[in-house]
Order: sequence, then C-alpha cells, then structure tokens
Amino acid sequence: MDYTSFEPLLIKYSFGMLLLGMIFYWIKASLFSIQKFNYLGSIFILISNFCLTFLLIFRWISSNHFPLSNLYESLIFLSWSLTFCQLFFENKTKNFYIGIIMTPISLFVLAFATFSLPEEMQKSSSLVPALQSNWLMMHVTVMILSYAALIFGSLLSLAYLVLVYSKINIFKGYSSFLNQKIKEKLFTKNNLDKSLTQPNEILQANTGILFNQPEIDENFDEINLIIKNLDNLSYRILGIGFPLLTIGILSGAVWANETWGSYWNWDPKETWALITWFIFAIYLHTRITKGWKGEKSAIIASIGFFVVWICFLGVNLFAKGLHSYGWIVSN
Repeated sequence: MDYTSFEPLLIKYSFGMLLLGMIFYWIKASLFSIQKFNYLGSIFILISNFCLTFLLIFRWISSNHFPLSNLYESLIFLSWSLTFCQLFFENKTKNFYIGIIMTPISLFVLAFATFSLPEEMQKSSSLVPALQSNWLMMHVTVMILSYAALIFGSLLSLAYLVLVYSKINIFKGYSSFLNQKIKEKLFTKNNLDKSLTQPNEILQANTGILFNQPEIDENFDEINLIIKNLDNLSYRILGIGFPLLTIGILSGAVWANETWGSYWNWDPKETWALITWFIFAIYLHTRITKGWKGEKSAIIASIGFFVVWICFLGVNLFAKGLHSYGWIVSN
C-alpha cells in the first residue's frame, strides 16, 4: 500500500485545522468569552496533531527509517512537537491565551515546510551513511523536542514583554488624557461647579466621560495576572527545554565520535547549538541564583528565541558544514 498518497491530504487537513484554530483563538479573545466554546480551539489543534502524527508514521513505514532525514521532515516534526506542547500545557493550565500565542508559530512552521521548500526537498529519501545509526532517533528527536520547548517558552516571554510595555503605554496614555482634561476643563473657574466634589462627578459634568475606577482596576488586575502567569509558565517550559537540549548535544557528541572520530568539530550547527545552550544557561542561572524575574529574564529568553531559530533553521539554510547533508542538497 502506498501511504505517501495520503500525505497531501493530511497536510491540507493539518494546515486547515491550524488556520481555523488560530482564527478561533483570536475571535474568542476579541469578541466573546462563552465557556462552552473553550475547548473548540483545542479540538482544532488536536485534529491537526493527529494528522501530523499519521503523516510521520506513514513516512516512517514507506521509508523504513524514522522520518528525520531532511529539513522538510524535521519541520513537520517540529510542528507536531509545538502542537503537542500547546495541547499539553493548555490542558494543564486552562489558559486559552496559550493558543493565541502558539498556534500562529505552528502554522508558520507547517506553511514554510509545505509552501516554501521545493518539492524535491519534501520527498522522502534514503539515509546517507552517516545517518544510518540508532543515534538518529535519539539525538535528532531530542534536539527538536528541545527546540519546540525553547521556542514555546521564549515566545511566552516575548508575549510577556509585549503585554508589560503595552500596559505601561496604556496607563501613560490614559493618565495623560485625564490630566489634560483636568487642566483644560476642570480647573477653569468659569466651568467649575463647586457643588461637585468627586473627581468622577467633575469629569462627567465637564467632559461627558465617566471615570470608572473599579472597572479600570479590574482590567489592570486581569492583565497583571496574565503577565504573571506568562512569566511563570515560560520559566517552567524553558526548564524542560534546557535539559533536553543538554541531552541532545551530549548524544550528538557521542554520535559524532562514532561517525567522525571526534566529539566536537566546531561545525556551524554545533557552534550555534552551544551558543543556544549558553543563552538559556544564563537565563536559568540568573533566575535561580540572582532571583531575576519579569523583564530581565524575559529579555534573555527573547534573545534565545531568535538564537534557536538561527540554530535550527538559519544554519541549515545559509551555512555549510557537517550537518548540511540531509537538509539542503547543493548543486
């Protein structure tokens, strides 16, 4: 049976479910918050994850090796890992904003693999001699799982920074608006009504705007809670990704010694993997020993977000080294 004939259909279903999931999360965040629709986004992501699972299994059966032999398969596995992480943590935390943040990146990875890579790179191929090892599944799967966790946690840190600075700008903008109205309207002797003693009453009487302090405070409290949850969740996920990255690098060193007779060759991929490791080691060290939280640690994690993408994708597209085979075939 030719399982590869199912691949285009599975890709379309997976892409469509991710797209519907992203639209649902954004509409839910903007327009409504009916509780019975909370699981609809997760259902879309679950269907997409199932489609990717069967796609990987079918390629495994047809090629007789774990489907991580080229960039296309690695991107598919990364998209699967991202959707799996999203489902797991969204179910654990019951926070739907995880879907708002994570679904677009999973969609982007799948879209890049499907629409940007040429067809010859999407075809399953036999393994080159260096990849014909039991270390393939151990090393590459752990590395991609670590990338997924690090991308996940770093993206939450980026969202944290966006919310923090957005909140500050909103507060400054509102304060500036209120102060301007007070200066222009409220303290003009001709317009000031001495019988009005409360700021809310004065503002409503002179500008037609009612300043509802409890409602404003409640909105800021909700934003503050989301910000705090993003910081804590990012730390937890990065705390998972870093050990996986460490195991992946160590297993890769052992595999390299078996294949090339050296544990470390300063290949571009190895170098950027080491840079990635140092970035997140600094993040965890400063967080644990220095007590850094909030903006400082989020900035380090945000830098790590871009470094991970350079390590995973940039090196394979633009650098040439021992890891170039199986990703891009040079003419």
